[in-house]
Amino acid sequence: MSAKDGGPDGREQADAPRSVGGSRGLALLLVITGAAGVLAAWVITLDKFKLLEDPNFTPGCSLNPVVSCGSIMESEQASVFGFPNPMLGLVTYGIVVCVGMSLLARARFPRWYWLTLNAGMLFGVAFCTWLMYQSLYNINALCLWCCLAWVATIVMFWYVTGHNVRHGMLPAPSGLRTFFDEFTWVLPVLHVGIIGMLILTRWWDFWTS
Repeated sequence: MSAKDGGPDGREQADAPRSVGGSRGLALLLVITGAAGVLAAWVITLDKFKLLEDPNFTPGCSLNPVVSCGSIMESEQASVFGFPNPMLGLVTYGIVVCVGMSLLARARFPRWYWLTLNAGMLFGVAFCTWLMYQSLYNINALCLWCCLAWVATIVMFWYVTGHNVRHGMLPAPSGLRTFFDEFTWVLPVLHVGIIGMLILTRWWDFWTS
């Protein structure tokens, strides 16, 4: 991959003044995961407004006592910043889609831009992790649209992190750069797999009954 395409160059220093693009694969991944996040946030926002208008409204994804979007939406954790959480998702996931579209158009960004994007996604993963814990162990319910947003956030975070490591945006030993170059997919699969196991074991009696 050429330098124009944003190819990795381990000889460059992490703080070298340069702009880096991204592969077509990374661009498409950001567009797809960002769009999935926007979709999830949009549906949850609409259902939240309907629930505010009619307390007896039942969201379409409330399927049983465990998969109960209504229970999530009515919880205090659903409005951590004083407004419904998905409204934040509409903005942040929309930004991710814009970044992906820009990369498809061969845009190149400086190091600070990539690190800011990575930091935002790290916050997103941390926030989703907190929401997962609240959902599993305090609210005792799951929202399928929330799960979609969690997976989208995890996938985009690990692939952007891998991109930044490979291109020297984040300092890392050569072995780690090689790992991200070949096996980036392992980390989101493992991450999502752990969450899936937690969900499975949390309601094991319900799933097997």
